[in-house]
Amino acid sequence: MVDHLLDHVRPYLGRSLEDRIAYIEAPRWIGHHLATQALERLNALLSRSPSLRTRGLMLVGPYANGKTMIAERFAVAHLKACETQRVWVVQTREGAGLAHFYASILRAFRAPTGNSRDVGRKAEQVDHLLDGLKPRILIFDEFHNALRGRSRDVEAVLAFLRRIGRQFDISPVLIGEVAVYDFINATDEMASRFELLAAPRWRYDDEFLTLLDSLESALPLARRSDLSDEQLAREIFRLSEGLIGEIVAVVTAAAVAAARSGAERITRSSIDALDYVPVSRRRGARLREGLL
Repeated sequence: MVDHLLDHVRPYLGRSLEDRIAYIEAPRWIGHHLATQALERLNALLSRSPSLRTRGLMLVGPYANGKTMIAERFAVAHLKACETQRVWVVQTREGAGLAHFYASILRAFRAPTGNSRDVGRKAEQVDHLLDGLKPRILIFDEFHNALRGRSRDVEAVLAFLRRIGRQFDISPVLIGEVAVYDFINATDEMASRFELLAAPRWRYDDEFLTLLDSLESALPLARRSDLSDEQLAREIFRLSEGLIGEIVAVVTAAAVAAARSGAERITRSSIDALDYVPVSRRRGARLREGLL
C-alpha cells in the first residue's frame, strides 16, 4: 500500500531510480503556516492603494529557514499572473557602501553596472530605472549585507528606502537576519514604516510533526516511514536545529539513501548512518580535523 503518498507522487514509484532520486532532491515548496502568511502579506502590499508614505515588510529570521524561497515563490507567481512585472527581487551584494547597494539593484534590473564607483551616477541610473519600470515592490534579500558599512552609508541606504516610497510609490521588503530588525527599529521613524513578520526556528510541536508528515507524503518511497513518530522526529529535530532548510536536507538525504539501498523507508538507524553534522557543530566536526 502506498496511501502515505500524495496522488501526484505515487507514479514516481514506477520510474527509474535516477528519476526518483532527481525528484526527491528537487527543490519543493512547503506551504506551512508562516509561508502562507507571508504570501498573504506580500499580496496585500501588491494590491494596496497608491500612497505617498508606503509601508514595507521585514521578513526576519535565521539563515536556512526558508525566507528566500518565500520571496522567490511570490515573485514567480506574480510573473505568471501579470503582463507587466511589478515585483523585483534584489540580491543585496556583499560589501559595504552605497556603490555595492546600488549595484545590487542595477543587477536585479539587468542593467549594466560598469566598474565605476561613482555613487551619484549609479543613483541617477537607479532612479531612471525605477521611474521607467514602475515596480510596486522591491524585495531586498540578504538585506543585512547593506548594514555592514559606515554609519553614514547605512543611513543613506535607509534614506533611500524612505524616498522610494514617496517618490516612486514602492513598498520595500527586507529579508535577512536579526540585524535588519535592529537597524529598522533603531528609530521610531523607520520602525513606523515596516511591519515585522518573524521567521524563527521551528519548535518541537504539532506543527513540526505536521511538517514531517507533509515531507513524507511528497517523497516517493514505497514504504511508510512514520517520520512524525517520537524517536525519528526527535532525531530529525536535533540534527536540523529547527531550521527548515536543514530539516529538508536531513530528510532528503535519508530518502535518497533509502531509495538507493532498496529499504524504501527512513528509519532511525538510516538517519544515524548519514553521520549528519548539525550546522552549529560543523566548525569543530571530525571531518574538519582530518583536513589539518
